[in-house]
Amino acid sequence: MAAVDESDQQGYRWETEYERTWEVLQEDSAGSLTSSVQDVVQGIKRRRLLEKKPNLRLGMMRHLFIILDLSETMRDQDLKPNRLYCVLKLLEKFIAEFFDQNPIGQLGIITTRNKRADRLTELAGNQKKHIEAVQSLKTTTPLGEPSLQNSLDVAAQTLRHIPSHASREIVVIFGSLTSCDPGNIYDTTNMLRENNVRCSVVGLSAEVSICKTLAKETSGEYGISLDESHLRDLLMAHVAPPPIGPNSEYFLIRMGFPQQKAHERLDEFSFCLCHLDQPEPRYGQPGYFCPVCLSKYCELPVECKVCGLTLVSAPHLARSYHHLFPVEPFEEITPEDVSSSQNQRCFSCLVETHSDKVALFKCKACQQQFCIDCDLFIHEVLHSCPGCAGNPAKSG
Repeated sequence: MAAVDESDQQGYRWETEYERTWEVLQEDSAGSLTSSVQDVVQGIKRRRLLEKKPNLRLGMMRHLFIILDLSETMRDQDLKPNRLYCVLKLLEKFIAEFFDQNPIGQLGIITTRNKRADRLTELAGNQKKHIEAVQSLKTTTPLGEPSLQNSLDVAAQTLRHIPSHASREIVVIFGSLTSCDPGNIYDTTNMLRENNVRCSVVGLSAEVSICKTLAKETSGEYGISLDESHLRDLLMAHVAPPPIGPNSEYFLIRMGFPQQKAHERLDEFSFCLCHLDQPEPRYGQPGYFCPVCLSKYCELPVECKVCGLTLVSAPHLARSYHHLFPVEPFEEITPEDVSSSQNQRCFSCLVETHSDKVALFKCKACQQQFCIDCDLFIHEVLHSCPGCAGNPAKSG
């Protein structure tokens, strides 16, 4: 009888595994649910911060190929105005955020439609070039079926030659439920796994078995978007560098740190190697000169086409530093502690926190208190605690 009573108190398994968010939603004074929905979303983001494991080896030199589905299914209007336009708009933001968080990384774009795969851009660190290529796809007409195997083979042709110390990744934006492949796609999956290529898939339709297998076999992630905001979250989840495999080795990487110089004399004018393939190459403008072979480039970071040296600037490495040493998650303060605390304002935005409905979080090092908005901003954007930065001695 006691066992029956205990099982009755526990209830059904689905009731304990899933949070019933509809019971949390409450109308405000104006009769709106917006504030309650935002609280639920912030709670989900907060849990993601706590789920991140510390002391992980991350691949800082990322080489990422984006495979974009341009089949007929991208004409569907479940995303407004249609799937293709919505994905291209979010992809522009993803590229900008990717190079902001991974300044020494490289990115390339591959498109697939009508059973073929075409390389839209090569692996490069030029953000403007990739965004312009994505914008040019807005006039493209989605056609036929995609070929997942051909796309993966095109990406693998480049990624398999990347040194093992660099992170090799593929992110597939797949809208179709089918794939027209010339051979056994499982052989391609095994080849990618053997070459330590991490493949993740962002689906726009229902779950596809081969996409799930591809992500599972290569230690990637597979997610199905529910709406535009969820699709944005799935894409932005690939901005941060992923953990590298346990079989990876340590390597010393030769890098050059050139300074921008202008030509002093007319006989010193030269072409930059990054624009030689364009109809109007740049001539006589300031640029960065490789310290080994003196080749000229307009922007950094870049890999020298002559000697192969990686050319970066010191700020690029400094901006990648926070991935290796992220800010530790803050401790949540109970409403009782908030009411008894003398400091009833957020240290960052100075919002009053005396209300029991306002969640507060405390930095373990400097003991300063922050609201949930500032907590998420510090961990996702700023990557530095303002309290610790203002008092380094107390932060240790």
